[in-house]
Amino acid sequence: MRAYLASSIGVACTAALALYPGPAHARAERAATSGSTQSLPLLPLASGGLDRGVAASGGDTGDRGVAAPDVRPFSLVGVVWDRPSADLRARVQVRTRAVGSGEWSPWRELLPYEDEAPDPGSPERRSARAHGGTAPLWVGDSDGVQARVRAERTATADADGRAVADEGADGRAAADEGADGRAVAGGVRAAALPAGLRLELVDPGEAPAPPPGRGALRALPAHPVPPRPVPPRPARTHPVPTRPAPPQSVPTRPARTHPVPSRPAPPRSAPTHPAPTPGGAGAAPGAKPSAGSSSGKPSAVSPSGLSSGKPSPDPSSPRPSPSKTTAGPLPSPAPSTQPPSALGAEVTKASAAGHTAPRPRIITRAGWGADEKIREKGHVYSKTVKVAFIHHTVTGNKYSCSQAPSVLRSIYRYHVKSLGWRDYGYNFTIDKCGKIYEGRSGGVAKAVRGAHTLGFNTNSMGVAVLGTFSTKKPPAKAVKAIAKLTAWKLGLFKRNPRGTTHLVSGGGNKYKKGTSVKLHVIAGHRDGFATECPGKRLYKKLGSVRKTAARLQGR
Repeated sequence: MRAYLASSIGVACTAALALYPGPAHARAERAATSGSTQSLPLLPLASGGLDRGVAASGGDTGDRGVAAPDVRPFSLVGVVWDRPSADLRARVQVRTRAVGSGEWSPWRELLPYEDEAPDPGSPERRSARAHGGTAPLWVGDSDGVQARVRAERTATADADGRAVADEGADGRAAADEGADGRAVAGGVRAAALPAGLRLELVDPGEAPAPPPGRGALRALPAHPVPPRPVPPRPARTHPVPTRPAPPQSVPTRPARTHPVPSRPAPPRSAPTHPAPTPGGAGAAPGAKPSAGSSSGKPSAVSPSGLSSGKPSPDPSSPRPSPSKTTAGPLPSPAPSTQPPSALGAEVTKASAAGHTAPRPRIITRAGWGADEKIREKGHVYSKTVKVAFIHHTVTGNKYSCSQAPSVLRSIYRYHVKSLGWRDYGYNFTIDKCGKIYEGRSGGVAKAVRGAHTLGFNTNSMGVAVLGTFSTKKPPAKAVKAIAKLTAWKLGLFKRNPRGTTHLVSGGGNKYKKGTSVKLHVIAGHRDGFATECPGKRLYKKLGSVRKTAARLQGR
Protein backbone atom coordinates (compact mmCIF):
# COMPACT_ATOMS: atom_id res chain seq x y z
CA MET A 1 0.00 0.00 0.00
CA ARG A 2 1.11 3.53 -0.58
CA ALA A 3 2.32 4.96 2.67
CA TYR A 4 0.19 7.77 4.04
CA LEU A 5 1.89 11.00 3.08
CA ALA A 6 0.31 14.09 4.43
CA SER A 7 1.14 17.04 6.58
CA SER A 8 -0.53 16.31 9.89
CA ILE A 9 -1.60 19.56 11.46
CA GLY A 10 -4.72 18.69 13.33
CA VAL A 11 -4.84 17.76 16.91
CA ALA A 12 -5.40 14.09 17.58
CA CYS A 13 -8.80 15.03 18.84
CA THR A 14 -10.20 17.72 16.54
CA ALA A 15 -13.76 16.72 15.87
CA ALA A 16 -16.60 14.97 17.54
CA LEU A 17 -18.26 11.94 16.04
CA ALA A 18 -21.94 12.28 15.36
CA LEU A 19 -24.00 9.43 16.69
CA TYR A 20 -25.14 7.28 13.81
CA PRO A 21 -28.86 6.56 14.14
CA GLY A 22 -28.30 2.82 14.33
CA PRO A 23 -28.22 -0.35 12.28
CA ALA A 24 -31.78 0.13 11.09
CA HIS A 25 -30.48 2.85 8.79
CA ALA A 26 -27.54 0.83 7.52
CA ARG A 27 -27.79 -0.68 4.07
CA ALA A 28 -27.00 -4.36 4.46
CA GLU A 29 -26.68 -7.40 2.25
CA ARG A 30 -27.30 -10.83 3.67
CA ALA A 31 -26.41 -14.26 2.45
CA ALA A 32 -27.05 -17.59 4.11
CA THR A 33 -23.49 -18.83 4.23
CA SER A 34 -21.34 -16.05 2.82
CA GLY A 35 -21.91 -13.44 5.48
CA SER A 36 -23.09 -9.88 5.02
CA THR A 37 -21.98 -6.32 4.37
CA GLN A 38 -23.24 -3.26 6.28
CA SER A 39 -22.60 0.10 4.62
CA LEU A 40 -22.66 3.22 6.82
CA PRO A 41 -22.39 6.68 5.23
CA LEU A 42 -19.63 8.91 6.61
CA LEU A 43 -21.30 12.20 7.57
CA PRO A 44 -19.84 15.64 8.34
CA LEU A 45 -18.50 15.76 11.88
CA ALA A 46 -20.26 17.99 14.37
CA SER A 47 -19.36 19.08 17.87
CA GLY A 48 -20.74 17.32 20.90
CA GLY A 49 -19.90 13.81 19.76
CA LEU A 50 -19.95 10.72 21.91
CA ASP A 51 -16.21 10.45 22.41
CA ARG A 52 -14.73 13.19 24.57
CA GLY A 53 -11.34 12.29 23.09
CA VAL A 54 -12.31 13.84 19.77
CA ALA A 55 -13.03 17.44 20.69
CA ALA A 56 -14.52 19.56 17.93
CA SER A 57 -12.89 22.77 16.80
CA GLY A 58 -16.26 24.21 15.93
CA GLY A 59 -18.09 24.53 12.69
CA ASP A 60 -18.16 22.20 9.70
CA THR A 61 -14.56 21.23 9.07
CA GLY A 62 -15.32 19.17 5.99
CA ASP A 63 -14.13 16.04 7.79
CA ARG A 64 -16.30 12.95 7.92
CA GLY A 65 -17.09 10.34 10.50
CA VAL A 66 -19.55 7.91 12.00
CA ALA A 67 -20.24 6.35 15.36
CA ALA A 68 -22.30 3.16 15.41
CA PRO A 69 -22.24 1.61 18.88
CA ASP A 70 -24.80 -1.07 18.03
CA VAL A 71 -24.42 -2.90 14.74
CA ARG A 72 -24.61 -6.51 13.67
CA PRO A 73 -21.37 -8.44 14.27
CA PHE A 74 -18.60 -7.95 11.71
CA SER A 75 -14.90 -8.80 11.44
CA LEU A 76 -13.41 -6.59 8.71
CA VAL A 77 -13.72 -2.87 7.96
CA GLY A 78 -12.87 -0.60 5.06
CA VAL A 79 -13.84 2.77 3.59
CA VAL A 80 -15.04 3.13 -0.01
CA TRP A 81 -16.16 5.98 -2.28
CA ASP A 82 -17.87 6.34 -5.63
CA ARG A 83 -15.23 6.84 -8.32
CA PRO A 84 -12.29 4.37 -8.45
CA SER A 85 -10.06 7.02 -10.03
CA ALA A 86 -10.66 9.55 -7.23
CA ASP A 87 -7.72 10.04 -4.90
CA LEU A 88 -8.35 9.99 -1.15
CA ARG A 89 -6.01 12.60 0.30
CA ALA A 90 -6.99 12.07 3.89
CA ARG A 91 -6.21 10.20 7.04
CA VAL A 92 -8.70 7.43 7.79
CA GLN A 93 -8.93 5.92 11.27
CA VAL A 94 -11.27 3.42 12.89
CA ARG A 95 -11.70 1.78 16.23
CA THR A 96 -13.96 -1.13 17.07
CA ARG A 97 -15.60 -2.76 20.07
CA ALA A 98 -14.95 -6.45 20.65
CA VAL A 99 -17.85 -8.85 21.00
CA GLY A 100 -18.08 -10.26 24.51
CA SER A 101 -15.57 -8.07 26.35
CA GLY A 102 -17.03 -4.79 25.14
CA GLU A 103 -13.54 -3.27 25.03
CA TRP A 104 -12.76 -0.62 22.44
CA SER A 105 -9.58 -0.93 20.38
CA PRO A 106 -7.20 1.99 19.90
CA TRP A 107 -7.55 4.08 16.74
CA ARG A 108 -6.07 2.23 13.76
CA GLU A 109 -5.36 3.58 10.29
CA LEU A 110 -6.73 2.39 6.97
CA LEU A 111 -4.34 2.86 4.07
CA PRO A 112 -5.21 3.78 0.46
CA TYR A 113 -5.82 0.87 -1.90
CA GLU A 114 -5.66 2.49 -5.35
CA ASP A 115 -2.47 0.64 -6.30
CA GLU A 116 -3.95 -2.84 -5.85
CA ALA A 117 -6.73 -2.68 -8.41
CA PRO A 118 -7.74 -3.62 -11.94
CA ASP A 119 -5.72 -2.01 -14.73
CA PRO A 120 -6.74 1.44 -16.00
CA GLY A 121 -9.12 1.15 -18.93
CA SER A 122 -9.95 -2.49 -18.26
CA PRO A 123 -13.63 -3.55 -18.26
CA GLU A 124 -13.28 -4.45 -14.60
CA ARG A 125 -12.05 -0.92 -13.81
CA ARG A 126 -14.65 0.78 -16.02
CA SER A 127 -17.54 -1.21 -14.60
CA ALA A 128 -20.38 0.85 -13.13
CA ARG A 129 -20.02 -1.22 -9.98
CA ALA A 130 -16.34 -0.31 -9.46
CA HIS A 131 -15.45 1.95 -6.54
CA GLY A 132 -12.39 3.39 -4.91
CA GLY A 133 -11.47 2.22 -1.42
CA THR A 134 -8.93 1.78 1.33
CA ALA A 135 -7.24 -1.47 2.18
CA PRO A 136 -9.50 -3.54 4.44
CA LEU A 137 -8.55 -4.18 8.07
CA TRP A 138 -9.23 -7.39 9.98
CA VAL A 139 -10.54 -6.48 13.45
CA GLY A 140 -11.99 -9.78 14.65
CA ASP A 141 -15.50 -10.26 16.05
CA SER A 142 -16.86 -6.78 16.73
CA ASP A 143 -20.25 -5.16 17.27
CA GLY A 144 -19.47 -1.45 17.55
CA VAL A 145 -17.43 0.98 15.43
CA GLN A 146 -16.30 4.58 15.17
CA ALA A 147 -14.58 6.07 12.14
CA ARG A 148 -13.15 9.45 11.15
CA VAL A 149 -11.74 10.81 7.92
CA ARG A 150 -9.60 13.96 8.15
CA ALA A 151 -8.60 15.63 4.89
CA GLU A 152 -5.01 16.72 4.31
CA ARG A 153 -4.26 20.31 5.20
CA THR A 154 -1.77 22.47 3.33
CA ALA A 155 -0.59 25.95 4.18
CA THR A 156 -1.30 28.79 1.77
CA ALA A 157 0.50 32.11 1.41
CA ASP A 158 -0.79 35.36 2.92
CA ALA A 159 -0.85 38.69 1.14
CA ASP A 160 2.89 39.14 1.67
CA GLY A 161 3.65 35.72 0.26
CA ARG A 162 4.49 34.20 3.64
CA ALA A 163 3.27 30.71 4.49
CA VAL A 164 0.55 30.61 7.09
CA ALA A 165 0.93 28.03 9.82
CA ASP A 166 -1.34 25.06 9.62
CA GLU A 167 -2.50 25.19 13.22
CA GLY A 168 -2.31 27.32 16.31
CA ALA A 169 0.05 26.88 19.22
CA ASP A 170 -2.68 25.26 21.24
CA GLY A 171 -3.03 22.58 18.61
CA ARG A 172 -6.31 23.85 17.23
CA ALA A 173 -6.61 24.14 13.47
CA ALA A 174 -6.17 27.77 12.43
CA ALA A 175 -8.49 27.31 9.50
CA ASP A 176 -10.55 24.69 7.81
CA GLU A 177 -12.46 24.31 4.60
CA GLY A 178 -15.72 23.08 3.31
CA ALA A 179 -16.40 19.70 1.82
CA ASP A 180 -15.62 21.03 -1.64
CA GLY A 181 -12.01 21.75 -0.69
CA ARG A 182 -12.35 25.55 -0.43
CA ALA A 183 -10.20 27.37 2.10
CA VAL A 184 -12.57 28.52 4.82
CA ALA A 185 -10.28 30.88 6.69
CA GLY A 186 -6.78 32.03 7.43
CA GLY A 187 -4.64 30.47 4.69
CA VAL A 188 -5.13 26.75 5.31
CA ARG A 189 -6.55 24.61 2.55
CA ALA A 190 -7.88 21.08 3.00
CA ALA A 191 -8.02 18.56 0.21
CA ALA A 192 -11.41 17.75 -1.23
CA LEU A 193 -12.79 14.40 -0.14
CA PRO A 194 -14.22 11.94 -2.70
CA ALA A 195 -17.98 11.74 -3.02
CA GLY A 196 -19.91 8.87 -1.53
CA LEU A 197 -17.63 8.10 1.42
CA ARG A 198 -18.97 5.19 3.45
CA LEU A 199 -17.75 2.66 5.98
CA GLU A 200 -18.06 -1.03 5.06
CA LEU A 201 -18.49 -3.63 7.81
CA VAL A 202 -17.99 -7.17 6.54
CA ASP A 203 -19.10 -10.37 8.24
CA PRO A 204 -17.41 -13.42 6.65
CA GLY A 205 -20.18 -15.76 7.74
CA GLU A 206 -19.78 -19.48 8.21
CA ALA A 207 -18.19 -21.45 5.40
CA PRO A 208 -20.08 -24.51 4.16
CA ALA A 209 -18.20 -27.79 4.28
CA PRO A 210 -16.39 -28.34 0.96
CA PRO A 211 -17.40 -31.36 -1.15
CA PRO A 212 -15.33 -34.45 -0.37
CA GLY A 213 -11.91 -34.31 -2.00
CA ARG A 214 -12.28 -30.71 -3.13
CA GLY A 215 -10.97 -28.87 -0.10
CA ALA A 216 -7.35 -28.85 -1.27
CA LEU A 217 -5.18 -29.80 -4.21
CA ARG A 218 -2.61 -32.32 -3.08
CA ALA A 219 1.07 -31.73 -3.58
CA LEU A 220 2.46 -33.22 -6.79
CA PRO A 221 5.97 -34.17 -7.89
CA ALA A 222 7.83 -31.92 -10.26
CA HIS A 223 7.91 -34.41 -13.15
CA PRO A 224 4.95 -36.81 -13.22
CA VAL A 225 6.40 -38.22 -16.44
CA PRO A 226 5.96 -41.86 -17.55
CA PRO A 227 8.92 -44.12 -17.08
CA ARG A 228 9.83 -44.16 -13.42
CA PRO A 229 9.00 -46.55 -10.61
CA VAL A 230 5.66 -47.62 -12.06
CA PRO A 231 6.78 -50.34 -14.55
CA PRO A 232 8.59 -52.60 -12.06
CA ARG A 233 5.54 -52.92 -9.81
CA PRO A 234 3.26 -54.73 -12.24
CA ALA A 235 6.10 -57.14 -13.04
CA ARG A 236 6.30 -58.23 -9.40
CA THR A 237 2.55 -58.41 -8.94
CA HIS A 238 1.82 -60.25 -12.19
CA PRO A 239 4.67 -62.64 -12.99
CA VAL A 240 2.73 -64.08 -15.93
CA PRO A 241 1.08 -61.14 -17.64
CA THR A 242 -0.20 -62.66 -20.92
CA ARG A 243 -2.10 -65.68 -22.23
CA PRO A 244 0.78 -67.07 -24.34
CA ALA A 245 2.35 -68.31 -21.12
CA PRO A 246 5.21 -65.89 -21.46
CA PRO A 247 6.38 -67.96 -18.68
CA GLN A 248 9.10 -68.98 -21.01
CA SER A 249 11.06 -68.44 -17.84
CA VAL A 250 8.99 -70.95 -15.86
CA PRO A 251 9.84 -74.05 -17.94
CA THR A 252 13.31 -73.90 -16.47
CA ARG A 253 11.99 -75.37 -13.23
CA PRO A 254 10.63 -78.59 -14.75
CA ALA A 255 13.76 -78.80 -16.83
CA ARG A 256 15.74 -79.56 -13.69
CA THR A 257 13.31 -82.30 -12.57
CA HIS A 258 12.83 -83.69 -16.03
CA PRO A 259 15.92 -82.82 -18.03
CA VAL A 260 15.07 -81.71 -21.48
CA PRO A 261 17.08 -83.96 -23.81
CA SER A 262 18.87 -82.79 -26.87
CA ARG A 263 17.30 -84.00 -30.10
CA PRO A 264 15.79 -87.33 -29.13
CA ALA A 265 13.21 -85.63 -26.92
CA PRO A 266 10.41 -88.16 -27.55
CA PRO A 267 12.34 -91.23 -26.30
CA ARG A 268 13.18 -89.43 -23.03
CA SER A 269 9.61 -88.49 -22.41
CA ALA A 270 8.33 -91.97 -23.12
CA PRO A 271 9.17 -93.43 -19.67
CA THR A 272 7.48 -90.55 -17.98
CA HIS A 273 4.40 -90.85 -20.15
CA PRO A 274 3.66 -94.56 -20.48
CA ALA A 275 0.97 -93.92 -23.04
CA PRO A 276 2.60 -91.76 -25.67
CA THR A 277 1.32 -91.84 -29.16
CA PRO A 278 3.29 -93.65 -31.79
CA GLY A 279 3.76 -90.46 -33.64
CA GLY A 280 5.60 -89.05 -30.63
CA ALA A 281 8.12 -91.82 -30.46
CA GLY A 282 8.74 -91.95 -34.15
CA ALA A 283 9.21 -88.26 -34.67
CA ALA A 284 12.22 -87.17 -36.54
CA PRO A 285 15.11 -85.88 -34.45
CA GLY A 286 14.81 -82.20 -33.74
CA ALA A 287 11.12 -82.09 -34.45
CA LYS A 288 9.19 -80.11 -31.78
CA PRO A 289 5.84 -81.35 -30.60
CA SER A 290 3.19 -79.16 -32.12
CA ALA A 291 -0.48 -78.94 -32.73
CA GLY A 292 0.19 -79.96 -36.32
CA SER A 293 1.00 -83.46 -35.17
CA SER A 294 -1.99 -85.73 -35.76
CA SER A 295 -1.85 -87.28 -32.30
CA GLY A 296 0.35 -84.83 -30.43
CA LYS A 297 -2.12 -83.44 -27.96
CA PRO A 298 -0.78 -85.24 -24.87
CA SER A 299 2.81 -85.13 -26.01
CA ALA A 300 2.72 -81.38 -26.24
CA VAL A 301 2.29 -81.13 -22.48
CA SER A 302 5.14 -81.64 -20.06
CA PRO A 303 4.78 -83.52 -16.75
CA SER A 304 4.34 -80.21 -14.95
CA GLY A 305 1.48 -79.32 -17.20
CA LEU A 306 3.40 -76.61 -19.11
CA SER A 307 3.98 -76.72 -22.77
CA SER A 308 7.47 -77.93 -23.62
CA GLY A 309 7.48 -75.73 -26.69
CA LYS A 310 4.95 -73.39 -28.12
CA PRO A 311 1.65 -73.49 -26.28
CA SER A 312 -0.89 -75.91 -27.64
CA PRO A 313 -4.04 -74.40 -29.08
CA ASP A 314 -5.98 -77.27 -27.58
CA PRO A 315 -8.12 -75.98 -24.72
CA SER A 316 -7.28 -79.11 -22.72
CA SER A 317 -3.58 -78.30 -22.52
CA PRO A 318 -3.79 -75.91 -19.59
CA ARG A 319 -6.01 -78.27 -17.62
CA PRO A 320 -3.21 -79.86 -15.55
CA SER A 321 -1.51 -76.53 -14.95
CA PRO A 322 -0.68 -75.64 -11.35
CA SER A 323 -2.42 -72.61 -9.91
CA LYS A 324 0.70 -70.49 -9.68
CA THR A 325 1.21 -70.48 -13.40
CA THR A 326 -1.86 -70.04 -15.56
CA ALA A 327 -4.75 -70.75 -13.21
CA GLY A 328 -7.47 -68.15 -12.75
CA PRO A 329 -8.52 -65.30 -15.03
CA LEU A 330 -6.04 -63.60 -17.25
CA PRO A 331 -4.20 -60.83 -15.44
CA SER A 332 -5.17 -57.27 -16.28
CA PRO A 333 -2.69 -55.27 -18.32
CA ALA A 334 -0.07 -53.32 -16.43
CA PRO A 335 -1.28 -49.92 -15.15
CA SER A 336 -0.65 -47.02 -17.48
CA THR A 337 2.37 -44.95 -16.64
CA GLN A 338 0.68 -41.78 -17.85
CA PRO A 339 0.04 -39.16 -15.13
CA PRO A 340 -3.41 -39.09 -13.48
CA SER A 341 -6.04 -37.43 -15.60
CA ALA A 342 -6.62 -34.90 -12.83
CA LEU A 343 -3.40 -33.17 -13.75
CA GLY A 344 -4.65 -32.29 -17.20
CA ALA A 345 -3.09 -29.37 -18.97
CA GLU A 346 -0.99 -28.63 -15.90
CA VAL A 347 1.16 -31.70 -16.47
CA THR A 348 1.47 -30.94 -20.16
CA LYS A 349 2.87 -27.53 -19.35
CA ALA A 350 5.14 -28.90 -16.64
CA SER A 351 6.57 -31.59 -18.87
CA ALA A 352 7.24 -29.10 -21.64
CA ALA A 353 9.17 -26.79 -19.34
CA GLY A 354 12.89 -27.29 -18.99
CA HIS A 355 12.86 -26.72 -15.22
CA THR A 356 9.89 -27.60 -13.07
CA ALA A 357 9.22 -27.80 -9.36
CA PRO A 358 6.77 -29.84 -7.29
CA ARG A 359 3.30 -28.41 -6.95
CA PRO A 360 2.72 -27.49 -3.30
CA ARG A 361 -0.50 -28.28 -1.49
CA ILE A 362 -3.07 -25.60 -2.33
CA ILE A 363 -6.31 -25.03 -0.42
CA THR A 364 -9.02 -24.51 -3.01
CA ARG A 365 -11.71 -21.86 -3.05
CA ALA A 366 -14.15 -24.52 -1.87
CA GLY A 367 -11.70 -25.27 0.93
CA TRP A 368 -11.82 -21.73 2.34
CA GLY A 369 -15.52 -21.27 1.64
CA ALA A 370 -15.67 -18.86 -1.29
CA ASP A 371 -19.26 -18.12 -2.29
CA GLU A 372 -19.13 -18.57 -6.07
CA LYS A 373 -22.51 -16.90 -6.50
CA ILE A 374 -21.26 -13.38 -5.71
CA ARG A 375 -18.47 -13.18 -8.31
CA GLU A 376 -18.89 -12.54 -12.02
CA LYS A 377 -19.27 -15.58 -14.23
CA GLY A 378 -16.50 -16.53 -16.61
CA HIS A 379 -12.81 -15.73 -16.41
CA VAL A 380 -10.24 -13.44 -18.01
CA TYR A 381 -6.82 -14.85 -18.97
CA SER A 382 -3.45 -13.53 -20.06
CA LYS A 383 -1.26 -15.26 -22.64
CA THR A 384 1.40 -16.25 -20.12
CA VAL A 385 2.85 -15.54 -16.68
CA LYS A 386 6.12 -13.60 -16.80
CA VAL A 387 6.24 -12.03 -13.32
CA ALA A 388 5.04 -12.98 -9.86
CA PHE A 389 4.29 -9.83 -7.83
CA ILE A 390 4.53 -10.26 -4.06
CA HIS A 391 2.19 -8.29 -1.78
CA HIS A 392 1.10 -8.00 1.82
CA THR A 393 -2.61 -7.52 2.43
CA VAL A 394 -2.18 -4.81 5.11
CA THR A 395 -5.09 -6.38 6.97
CA GLY A 396 -3.04 -6.60 10.17
CA ASN A 397 -1.37 -9.54 11.91
CA LYS A 398 -3.94 -10.17 14.63
CA TYR A 399 -5.40 -13.35 13.24
CA SER A 400 -4.85 -17.02 13.98
CA CYS A 401 -4.14 -19.60 11.30
CA SER A 402 -7.55 -21.14 11.94
CA GLN A 403 -9.11 -17.75 11.17
CA ALA A 404 -7.32 -17.39 7.82
CA PRO A 405 -10.26 -18.78 5.77
CA SER A 406 -12.54 -16.23 7.44
CA VAL A 407 -10.10 -13.44 6.59
CA LEU A 408 -10.07 -14.58 2.96
CA ARG A 409 -13.87 -14.71 2.78
CA SER A 410 -14.00 -11.18 4.21
CA ILE A 411 -11.46 -9.78 1.72
CA TYR A 412 -13.23 -11.61 -1.11
CA ARG A 413 -16.58 -10.08 -0.18
CA TYR A 414 -14.96 -6.63 0.22
CA HIS A 415 -13.31 -6.87 -3.22
CA VAL A 416 -16.51 -7.98 -4.95
CA LYS A 417 -19.37 -6.33 -3.04
CA SER A 418 -17.69 -3.15 -1.77
CA LEU A 419 -15.13 -2.35 -4.48
CA GLY A 420 -17.15 -3.85 -7.34
CA TRP A 421 -14.42 -6.12 -8.74
CA ARG A 422 -15.31 -9.24 -10.70
CA ASP A 423 -13.65 -11.58 -8.17
CA TYR A 424 -11.01 -11.82 -5.45
CA GLY A 425 -8.05 -9.66 -6.50
CA TYR A 426 -5.00 -11.84 -5.82
CA ASN A 427 -4.23 -15.09 -7.64
CA PHE A 428 -2.91 -16.73 -4.48
CA THR A 429 -2.79 -15.91 -0.77
CA ILE A 430 -0.48 -17.31 1.92
CA ASP A 431 -1.15 -17.16 5.68
CA LYS A 432 1.35 -16.84 8.53
CA CYS A 433 1.54 -20.64 8.87
CA GLY A 434 2.63 -21.10 5.27
CA LYS A 435 -0.68 -22.46 3.94
CA ILE A 436 -1.33 -21.58 0.30
CA TYR A 437 -4.83 -20.63 -0.85
CA GLU A 438 -6.29 -20.41 -4.33
CA GLY A 439 -7.35 -16.83 -5.01
CA ARG A 440 -9.10 -15.60 -8.15
CA SER A 441 -10.94 -18.44 -9.86
CA GLY A 442 -10.07 -19.81 -13.27
CA GLY A 443 -7.51 -22.57 -12.57
CA VAL A 444 -4.40 -22.52 -10.41
CA ALA A 445 -2.20 -23.65 -13.32
CA LYS A 446 -3.54 -21.08 -15.77
CA ALA A 447 -2.61 -17.47 -16.51
CA VAL A 448 -5.64 -15.94 -14.77
CA ARG A 449 -5.62 -12.15 -14.90
CA GLY A 450 -6.05 -10.70 -11.43
CA ALA A 451 -6.48 -7.26 -9.86
CA HIS A 452 -3.37 -6.86 -7.72
CA THR A 453 -0.80 -4.57 -9.37
CA LEU A 454 -2.25 -1.52 -11.08
CA GLY A 455 -0.80 -1.28 -14.59
CA PHE A 456 0.82 -4.72 -14.58
CA ASN A 457 -2.00 -7.26 -14.12
CA THR A 458 -1.53 -8.62 -17.65
CA ASN A 459 0.95 -11.53 -17.99
CA SER A 460 1.59 -11.60 -14.25
CA MET A 461 0.25 -13.18 -11.08
CA GLY A 462 -0.27 -11.71 -7.63
CA VAL A 463 0.76 -13.54 -4.44
CA ALA A 464 -0.34 -11.87 -1.20
CA VAL A 465 0.77 -12.76 2.32
CA LEU A 466 -1.94 -12.17 4.92
CA GLY A 467 -0.67 -9.48 7.26
CA THR A 468 1.29 -6.24 7.43
CA PHE A 469 5.08 -6.42 7.16
CA SER A 470 6.28 -2.85 7.16
CA THR A 471 7.99 -3.25 10.54
CA LYS A 472 7.12 -6.83 11.47
CA LYS A 473 9.28 -9.69 10.21
CA PRO A 474 7.35 -12.10 7.97
CA PRO A 475 7.08 -15.69 9.28
CA ALA A 476 9.68 -18.10 7.86
CA LYS A 477 6.91 -20.54 6.89
CA ALA A 478 5.21 -17.90 4.78
CA VAL A 479 8.47 -16.96 3.03
CA LYS A 480 9.18 -20.62 2.27
CA ALA A 481 5.67 -21.04 0.88
CA ILE A 482 6.21 -18.10 -1.49
CA ALA A 483 9.31 -19.86 -2.86
CA LYS A 484 7.48 -23.19 -3.30
CA LEU A 485 4.49 -21.60 -5.01
CA THR A 486 6.46 -19.39 -7.38
CA ALA A 487 8.91 -22.18 -8.27
CA TRP A 488 6.02 -24.40 -9.35
CA LYS A 489 3.84 -21.83 -11.12
CA LEU A 490 6.68 -20.01 -12.90
CA GLY A 491 8.09 -23.39 -13.95
CA LEU A 492 4.89 -24.11 -15.85
CA PHE A 493 5.67 -21.08 -18.01
CA LYS A 494 9.42 -21.70 -18.32
CA ARG A 495 10.43 -18.78 -16.11
CA ASN A 496 13.68 -18.61 -14.15
CA PRO A 497 12.94 -17.28 -10.64
CA ARG A 498 16.35 -15.59 -10.56
CA GLY A 499 15.90 -13.97 -13.97
CA THR A 500 14.50 -10.71 -15.26
CA THR A 501 11.93 -9.93 -17.92
CA HIS A 502 9.95 -7.03 -19.36
CA LEU A 503 6.31 -5.99 -18.95
CA VAL A 504 4.52 -3.11 -20.62
CA SER A 505 2.87 -0.73 -18.18
CA GLY A 506 -0.85 -0.19 -18.44
CA GLY A 507 -0.46 3.11 -16.58
CA GLY A 508 0.30 4.02 -12.98
CA ASN A 509 2.08 6.49 -10.73
CA LYS A 510 5.56 5.09 -11.43
CA TYR A 511 5.52 4.20 -15.13
CA LYS A 512 3.47 5.79 -17.89
CA LYS A 513 1.19 3.69 -20.03
CA GLY A 514 3.10 1.92 -22.79
CA THR A 515 6.47 1.96 -21.00
CA SER A 516 8.45 -1.29 -21.24
CA VAL A 517 9.71 -1.99 -17.74
CA LYS A 518 12.47 -4.41 -16.77
CA LEU A 519 11.43 -6.42 -13.71
CA HIS A 520 12.59 -9.36 -11.64
CA VAL A 521 10.62 -12.50 -12.45
CA ILE A 522 9.80 -12.53 -8.73
CA ALA A 523 9.17 -8.87 -7.95
CA GLY A 524 7.75 -6.81 -5.13
CA HIS A 525 4.66 -4.71 -5.71
CA ARG A 526 6.77 -1.58 -5.20
CA ASP A 527 8.84 -2.50 -8.26
CA GLY A 528 5.89 -1.66 -10.49
CA PHE A 529 4.15 1.03 -8.47
CA ALA A 530 5.18 3.78 -6.04
CA THR A 531 3.99 2.04 -2.90
CA GLU A 532 5.33 0.63 0.34
CA CYS A 533 3.93 -2.85 -0.47
CA PRO A 534 4.90 -5.63 0.25
CA GLY A 535 6.34 -3.99 3.33
CA LYS A 536 9.99 -3.27 4.00
CA ARG A 537 10.61 -6.48 5.96
CA LEU A 538 8.97 -8.78 3.41
CA TYR A 539 10.60 -7.04 0.45
CA LYS A 540 14.01 -7.78 1.95
CA LYS A 541 13.22 -11.50 1.81
CA LEU A 542 12.65 -11.63 -1.95
CA GLY A 543 16.32 -12.32 -2.71
CA SER A 544 16.24 -15.54 -0.69
CA VAL A 545 12.85 -16.40 -2.22
CA ARG A 546 14.34 -16.20 -5.73
CA LYS A 547 17.30 -18.36 -4.73
CA THR A 548 15.14 -21.04 -3.08
CA ALA A 549 12.63 -21.09 -5.94
CA ALA A 550 15.42 -21.55 -8.49
CA ARG A 551 16.88 -24.43 -6.46
CA LEU A 552 13.46 -26.10 -6.32
CA GLN A 553 13.36 -25.90 -10.13
CA GLY A 554 16.72 -27.68 -10.28
CA ARG A 555 18.66 -24.65 -11.46
